[in-house]
Amino acid sequence: MSKERLVAFTDAVLAIIMTILVLELKKPASVSWSGLWELRDNFFAYTLSFFWLGLLWRNHHNSWHSVKRVGNDTVIATLVMLFFASLFPYITSLVASNFQNQVAQVLYGIVILAVTFSNFAISASLNRNDPKLKFGLLYTVKNQAIYFDIAVKSLGLVISLLFYPPAMSYVVFINMVIMLGFGGKKRDNE
Repeated sequence: MSKERLVAFTDAVLAIIMTILVLELKKPASVSWSGLWELRDNFFAYTLSFFWLGLLWRNHHNSWHSVKRVGNDTVIATLVMLFFASLFPYITSLVASNFQNQVAQVLYGIVILAVTFSNFAISASLNRNDPKLKFGLLYTVKNQAIYFDIAVKSLGLVISLLFYPPAMSYVVFINMVIMLGFGGKKRDNE
């Protein structure tokens, strides 16, 4: 399969997922500022998922320029990643409606970690197909940043599971902002 075909497919699926997110937004009981304020958890969950998926797309976009060969293992790893990413509208809807709920937040964390680990598999498969790439665990992001990313997400998952369910969403938000600082400048200038 050509790289361009897989990239186009991934772009299309992520765009559809991001579009479906907005369709899951609830409408206020009364169209007023207080009615909108009552839906703040809904808007936060939507915004968080939208930008997390947007950063996922950006990382793919910035890293795939140097890819020359795509094997079946890359296609399979990409399909697995897209499968987990396709759960975002559903899981975001659960979190938006049940922000303080442990199960909703833990499921959100599991989906986020599943997408992250699927991206590791994509990066590894690209390295196997073209050893000259020398991608790290996750494309061009430094491995130290990835270890930090996984540690923070895992910590949020544990905190959500044990005593403060919203920790997962807050940790994803904080981690997203921090990860922008870790890798954004280097990748944007490559």
